[in-house]
Amino acid sequence: MAVRHPAEVAPSAAARLAVRRAQLLQRSAELRERLAHHGAGLQPAFEAADGMRRAWRWLRAHPWLPALGLALLLARRPRRVLAWGMLAWRGWRAWRRLPPGWRGWLASRMSSASSSG
Repeated sequence: MAVRHPAEVAPSAAARLAVRRAQLLQRSAELRERLAHHGAGLQPAFEAADGMRRAWRWLRAHPWLPALGLALLLARRPRRVLAWGMLAWRGWRAWRRLPPGWRGWLASRMSSASSSG
């Protein structure tokens, strides 16, 4: 079967292709509008994530500030800082010991619980 050049296609077929192309372009524009409309609800979440990212970058550029805050806490309440540190360490180790499937399930449950309440 020989491949024909588009100029060799019959005029009626070319017209059908042009109509189909116009329909697909219109459908694509409608889908883009719907996606933009539905995505607008996610805008606050994206803005929050961007803010957290900016804060993380700032903290990485100024590491002395969190270190200074930790030093002040450690100087004022050493037992409390050490107790919270040990609790965080134990929690992290317990989290790492969970099988990956359970971690994903728990993470999804915790995120749905925090968003619903």
